[in-house]
Amino acid sequence: MLTHVAPEGVAPAQGYSHVVVGEGRLVVVSGQIALDEKGNLVGEGDPAAQARQVFENLKRCLEAGGATFADVAKLTFYVTDVAFLPAIRVARDAHVDVTRPPASTAVQVAALFRPDLLMEVEALAVLPW
Repeated sequence: MLTHVAPEGVAPAQGYSHVVVGEGRLVVVSGQIALDEKGNLVGEGDPAAQARQVFENLKRCLEAGGATFADVAKLTFYVTDVAFLPAIRVARDAHVDVTRPPASTAVQVAALFRPDLLMEVEALAVLPW
């Protein structure tokens, strides 16, 4: 069970929730990148294609843990350029309830572990007891 809270005295969030409170079992999904099931890069140089693959991988990982995007309390985005965030938001919004989005953090990094990767996204989900 997740509860979304809008704290007093904090500017309204746009596209994310400031606070998500959960009670239950934690599902932690490692950062996902734009590799398909065979380990091939999807969308070289294309942030939208990479974002779609990342969210498909997140979906599969969540399902393996017994969760869905409805259970996600927090997403963390690591991008090599903040200009990729609009493409990530489009992919994210295809999977999450945009009226009750998860908490999130976006960080621009100098590089990921491979130079052809534009982003990595990790998720924390909470399942009911």
